[in-house]
Amino acid sequence: MKRLNKAVALMALVAGLGASSAAQSHGIWFAQRATQLALLYGIGADDLDIVKRFSMVTSMKGYDADGKPVPTSLHIDGRLVLADLENQPAIVAAVLDNGTWSHTPDGKWHKQGRDEQPTATVSEKNTKYAVHIIGPLTKPLPLLPEQTLQIVPVEDKLPALLGQPIKLRVYFKGKPVAGARVMHDWLNDPDGKPVLTGADGTVTIPVRNQGLNVIVAILNSPSEEPKKYDHLEHLASLSFVLPHAPE
Repeated sequence: MKRLNKAVALMALVAGLGASSAAQSHGIWFAQRATQLALLYGIGADDLDIVKRFSMVTSMKGYDADGKPVPTSLHIDGRLVLADLENQPAIVAAVLDNGTWSHTPDGKWHKQGRDEQPTATVSEKNTKYAVHIIGPLTKPLPLLPEQTLQIVPVEDKLPALLGQPIKLRVYFKGKPVAGARVMHDWLNDPDGKPVLTGADGTVTIPVRNQGLNVIVAILNSPSEEPKKYDHLEHLASLSFVLPHAPE
């Protein structure tokens, strides 16, 4: 038990490292674009160029309502990256490896490590994760492969209305993690104050939108190459849509 408490405390401490850079973080999420489901990259209203980052997407998976894999993929369509929904997945999930970045005293970010930018105020390796719930599930959202950091609703059914509470658990490498920073509305309030997960990895927040919701969790873990970067930053999104009233 003492070892577990020490591990939780260490992870919570590491989660706080680099918190000042959280506002500069970008994430990936899924959203509808002209009746198609697109993978997006950015922060808040900044929907940046995902096509030029397409080669950084290392995983794209689809699952049915029972959590069983179904074939799916991503493809480029003009300036968008769209998901193939032919097999009607109820869940889609993606991973983007954003590489190593360093922030220098002049306020600029460079896609280089501390070994190349020795005066950097922070150097970090970034990985982005995204899970999108398309349709109703027959069981709670499962832990998904490749999703090193994942936000999971505790209940199998999502709230129906804006403002209703949703209890979430954040997992890191398959285990609940304390101290993850949860942003309840990544699109409309990216600079909002995060809520930290408790010792059991859970947090309860109100659903923000009667429409698209993008919830983000951010967690820093220890560096695997200290000479190159200070820590790994994991940023995971969970997105879903609450339907509006019938027209």
